[in-house]
Amino acid sequence: MAFLLNNTLISSHLRSSSQKTDGALAQSRRGFHVELGAREKALLAEDASLRRFKSHKKGVHRLKRVGDVLTVVVIAGCCYEIFARAVMRKEAQAAAGGSS
Repeated sequence: MAFLLNNTLISSHLRSSSQKTDGALAQSRRGFHVELGAREKALLAEDASLRRFKSHKKGVHRLKRVGDVLTVVVIAGCCYEIFARAVMRKEAQAAAGGSS
């Protein structure tokens, strides 16, 4: 789900905290910036024919929110079903035990 932390966030946090402790060593491990070539620039250029497939942030955010809400509703429904079956089983046992 969107609100859960993922492994990359945790690993980047751990990496940044370790870099604070050994700054000189971390600087030596960093790579150098290389300019993009003509092919890379052409691949990254905006293509007019693909513009209609581009996702918009608000729409994607709304879709994620709907997915999160549906997930919570399904989980709540499952919990309710488990609770209702447990109560019915307990009532059935009480009724069977009370009649004998």
